[in-house]
Amino acid sequence: MPASRRHHRALAVIVNCLGVLAAVPALPATAPRAVAAPAHPAPAAPAQRATPIPTGVPAAPPAVAPTKAAPIQLSTPPVTVAVTAAGTPAPGYRIQVRNAGNSMVETTVRQELPTGARATTVTGGGRATTPIGSTGANEVTWRLRLPAQSTTTLHTALSTTTQGRSVTAPACVYGTDGTRPYDCATATWTGPGVIPAAKVAAAPAWRRPPVLLAALTAALVVVVGGLWWWWRRRRQRAGLAPGGPAAASAGSPAVAGGAGGPADRGTVYPRPAMPAVAGRRRTPPVWLMVGVAAAVLAGVVGAAAWTATQRVSAIDTAKQPTSGAWMGRSVSGALGVPLREAAFEFTVYRVACGAANLPMARPGSRQCLATVGVRNLTPAEQTWHGQLQRAYLPGGDWVSTDEDATQVANLGRDVFAKPVAAGSRVLLPLVFTLHGDDPPKQLELRSGVFSAGVRVDVP
Repeated sequence: MPASRRHHRALAVIVNCLGVLAAVPALPATAPRAVAAPAHPAPAAPAQRATPIPTGVPAAPPAVAPTKAAPIQLSTPPVTVAVTAAGTPAPGYRIQVRNAGNSMVETTVRQELPTGARATTVTGGGRATTPIGSTGANEVTWRLRLPAQSTTTLHTALSTTTQGRSVTAPACVYGTDGTRPYDCATATWTGPGVIPAAKVAAAPAWRRPPVLLAALTAALVVVVGGLWWWWRRRRQRAGLAPGGPAAASAGSPAVAGGAGGPADRGTVYPRPAMPAVAGRRRTPPVWLMVGVAAAVLAGVVGAAAWTATQRVSAIDTAKQPTSGAWMGRSVSGALGVPLREAAFEFTVYRVACGAANLPMARPGSRQCLATVGVRNLTPAEQTWHGQLQRAYLPGGDWVSTDEDATQVANLGRDVFAKPVAAGSRVLLPLVFTLHGDDPPKQLELRSGVFSAGVRVDVP
């Protein structure tokens, strides 16, 4: 082997060795080999636990399916109540309380009376109570001991100062604490001489924007079609339409052959044919195009102005401001009247304020408990929030739901943490903490931020 080749090989070996030595510090530190496990391992002591071998890589968390809060549903209560209106000349109600359990239950039944109503007849040992500062009783209370598998029927009769109107009086059955409702029901009395509340009639056809737009479009089509037919007829009469006199003369054999008439036949130098007058394609008249455009513009502007006028006239300036009331209209009603909004149907059965009703009230404040029924009218679960439920004071101020006190009143259950199941109904108390002696005048309940919600007048 020549000396030059031996030198080249030696130099290559030295370079490779230097490269290997330089790469050794950059290699990652390897964990020591695990000692091979014996074929028959000895059992570990009870107090001794296996320690995982460190690998330098964090252990992956176990695969756990994401949990979703189960919707809340109203379970069948042990005591139920049903209220029906009596067919008497004066407002009267029949209240049936049923204990479907196998043991005796002590309950408290409360029937709310509307403003200006007074109880004239109360059966079953009931008692009409009058709050301080009021001239009439606002509720009738019974304390009952219901035997197992029994039904108790109660009757009440009222006299009102507002004649000729329907009267709604809801009733609820509570537990021994008087705050947690088992069940609630409502009924509206309408006597023979009482004119029922007028139903909201649909607007006439000529006042509906879609109908107006359709009628305007049809009128424009008829007008344009008539003008186009009239224009075509005018062209045919003037001889400009296809098949008219001018076209016939242009396509006649005499003109095509170059003869000007019978006297020119057989001449050596015939007269050249007259060029046919080509039918000029005419565009619609300017006045027609301008008229159609003006009519369409007037229709669009009129429909927009009508819609804006209806939206503005639907605004009630006497209402308190709401947050994001964008879906639907705000519906108002009294206690015991089911009120529907975008997703829920709310029914407020009772509103009670004072420390006697809520022992969890904090010093320096007063709490009001509202017994509310919520029915989900949509085919999907609906989530609602406590900050959207408000109690309005006479001065215009409002307070949101006291979620901590509401959770205590619901036996530690957070009613706003779980959605309401589709098509289900829940009955629960809501607590509002007030500062001052003025009771709330109105409750505002809504399912979402973009819902107009409902408003319930508190007597």
